[in-house]
Amino acid sequence: MAKSKSEKALVIVESPAKARTIGKFLGNRFTVEASIGHIRDLPHGAKEVPEQYKKEEWSYLGVNVNESFTPIYIVPGEKKQQVAKLRKALKECGELYLATDEDREGEAISWHLCEVLQPKVPVHRLVFHEITEEAIAQALSSPRAIDDGLVRAQETRRILDRLYGYEVSPLLWRKVGPRLSAGRVQSVAVRLIVDREQQRRAFVSATYWDLVATFRTERGEQFDAALVSYQGRRVPSGKDFDSETGRIKNENLLLLDEAAARQLADDLQKQQFTITSLEEKPYTSKPYPPFTTSTLQQEANRKLGFTARRTMTTAQSLYENGHITYMRTDSTNLATVALDAARNLVRSEYGEQFLTPEPRIYKSKVKNAQEAHEAIRPAGHPFELPGALKPVLSSDEYRLFELIWKRTIASQMADARGRRIVITIGGAEAVFQVSGRVIDFPGYLRAYVEGSDDPDAELADKETLLPAVKAQDEVACQQLVSKDHTTQPPARYTEASLTRALEELGIGRPSTYASIIDTILKRNYVFKKGTALVPSWIAFSVSKLLSEHLPRLVDYQFTADMEDDLDAISRGEAEYVEYLNRFYFGNGNPGLKQQLKDKVETIDARDVSRFLIGKPESGEHQEEIFLRVGRYGPFLEQGERRASLRDDLAPDELTLTAALEMLDKAAMGDQPLGYCPDTGKPIFLKEGRFGPYVQMGTTDDEEKPKNASLLRGMTPADVTLEVALKLLSLPRTLGQHPENGEDVVSQNGRFGPYIKCGTETRSLPAGVSPIEVTLSEALALLAQPKQTRGRGAAKEPLKTFENSPVTEQPVKLLEGRYGPYVTDGVTNASLPKAADPENLTFADALTLLAERAAKGGSTKKKAAPKKKAAAKTTQKKTTAQKAAKKTTAKSSSTAATKKKSTTKKNS
Repeated sequence: MAKSKSEKALVIVESPAKARTIGKFLGNRFTVEASIGHIRDLPHGAKEVPEQYKKEEWSYLGVNVNESFTPIYIVPGEKKQQVAKLRKALKECGELYLATDEDREGEAISWHLCEVLQPKVPVHRLVFHEITEEAIAQALSSPRAIDDGLVRAQETRRILDRLYGYEVSPLLWRKVGPRLSAGRVQSVAVRLIVDREQQRRAFVSATYWDLVATFRTERGEQFDAALVSYQGRRVPSGKDFDSETGRIKNENLLLLDEAAARQLADDLQKQQFTITSLEEKPYTSKPYPPFTTSTLQQEANRKLGFTARRTMTTAQSLYENGHITYMRTDSTNLATVALDAARNLVRSEYGEQFLTPEPRIYKSKVKNAQEAHEAIRPAGHPFELPGALKPVLSSDEYRLFELIWKRTIASQMADARGRRIVITIGGAEAVFQVSGRVIDFPGYLRAYVEGSDDPDAELADKETLLPAVKAQDEVACQQLVSKDHTTQPPARYTEASLTRALEELGIGRPSTYASIIDTILKRNYVFKKGTALVPSWIAFSVSKLLSEHLPRLVDYQFTADMEDDLDAISRGEAEYVEYLNRFYFGNGNPGLKQQLKDKVETIDARDVSRFLIGKPESGEHQEEIFLRVGRYGPFLEQGERRASLRDDLAPDELTLTAALEMLDKAAMGDQPLGYCPDTGKPIFLKEGRFGPYVQMGTTDDEEKPKNASLLRGMTPADVTLEVALKLLSLPRTLGQHPENGEDVVSQNGRFGPYIKCGTETRSLPAGVSPIEVTLSEALALLAQPKQTRGRGAAKEPLKTFENSPVTEQPVKLLEGRYGPYVTDGVTNASLPKAADPENLTFADALTLLAERAAKGGSTKKKAAPKKKAAAKTTQKKTTAQKAAKKTTAKSSSTAATKKKSTTKKNS
């Protein structure tokens, strides 16, 4: 018998995955649906602004700044179908439970749902930090109302970010380049990265030498020790040198060059040495607190190589499937049941001696941490063991869960205890030292060892064993080696260290860091070298403009104070309209509107995009050299001389010497290799932003000069006039096909050399050049079956993942004509420009496919009769929409994480 409306209740969560997990714990009285993120948001462009507001001067903002900063919310087109579905479901229910996440975004989603659905039935707000049967039951027994303070705080952040982004970004478009963006946290993060690169550019390295001796005890044991002083003068280390001049700070230190070090080694080689002292000091090491969002991102980056986005995507999947607690938190607190569960596991897995007498209680050091929330830990109690979950988790999920599990367990384990030992060896006025470490009791290290941002750092679980010696023992010097050292500039930020720096400065919220890093990579403000974040010259220009002309907007303290103000609003201690009014219009200090006034006229675009590299002191060209950021990328300028830069050249690698070499090479490109015998035009070898190329003619000619890239594996040294002419001859007609009479042509394409005859194409095999291939060789290739090239026989996948939950076909990463892409057999989705195919995960692939499908994405085309074209198009669209929904159910976390800096997906 069907249940009546009054008996049924509708539960709304953000994602289908979360809906499925919660649905397992609820009876058939409940209908669980997903909003799929925010159901409404500010307009994203002029087309989305409602007609009645389009003539208002503030309409481009989507916020009425003249009437208490009233936001104009719209339901995006792609959300209308879902809203209609929720409305229909609500009509059949007598109660509404809003079970969105417990943070500001989740609270705002619940509020927007109420505003749009206008329920006529009782509304309850469910809050839980883990998706377990017990947590759901407890939330149902004690629902609450929507927290207006959290809603206002989220709305204020959203409006603030809109005002900042929509007012400042157009200035960047005019003065630096198109498609750039500014953001409250994003621009400060860019400034941090640029400032670090400027420190590296200003750094002057220094080289110094010391000695390393190999000593042998009377028992025959050998050990190495480093020279620390000679004749009472200490040997310097890297910290003793000035980073700006490379000079030693204290002239009394013993600064050795190579010759002096070698001479000293010879003098000491045959001297007598004894153990002058043996110091042994006990130490204890305490475990780290359980994970917060920030520390999880940092540690997953260090130990697993995960990007912040990959970490948050995986963590959200673990949370929504009931394996960990809520992953957006700045608290290190553990609930009593969690403490008991962790301590019981320590007893059972490691033994009573590894357990602390009393539970460890951790307090967050982060400002405005919400201690009512919990740290990230395994869900439920007792905790599931990683091994038991391995069959049901993906590789990324298992590795991250194991990391969280170990960190949580270790937080309740005993201190590690050990001894630090320093042996000092003396002889002939030289003093050598070596230090070691012995772990007497591993304690928490048995479960977990913290990673390090410094690859040379010694981890806590590593012992350095030394021979058993005592004071006055004689040791023989077996070998003395002189060793050079060069001081190193400050390390570039990685995702982990940038996250830590932002958190320490109090800038932004850890839950937004993944999307911030995504944004600065996609906007080409930053690119990666390994794990290091390297700023582009565009980032230098943007940072210079903001720092010189709008300094408050990228001031570290001002941005941190903004975060405090927003937290005060969430606690009800400050009024949001007053705050927005002060930020935008000003009160004592100039507001955003006043700061931007007249900037378009007063800022010199040439100045903000021009950087002095240096001035040569000798040579033919002694003018100052500048780096300029132009419309088509950065280039060097010295008087009338110009030179392009490679896109992957890091700013700190652009030294004066390197700049001169590039300018000289570019000048050589102005000298022709020779002249074309047919046209009489000069032939040049040039260097461009994408590499070397040959050119026929000059820009002064009436016709555009003809260019040709060098073939793969070819270097500028290989290019003679004859080679250049052959390159410029491409595409090259080899002759006619004997069967169809069509031209057979060899070409050098974007993806390598190939031959073409009519519509047939074949790639040239390795070792066969398009400028040397003969007609007979080309005909032999064309005679091969079509399956050897193109769609008939697809290239080997770069990666093959599990089956798609939508198509039940394997998800594959492929190399396509326009770059790498993923496919589930139905939908294809290109990888973002900044994405590294090597780091792509199954969850990432599903998210890309879901986003593509939600847009009516690129689907694999099948031949169909023309009469069925319309039906086929509709079918494809339906399949794509189905893929969007189902794939989002599998990995909805990525979409939510991606937009978390301001609002959830489609908010």
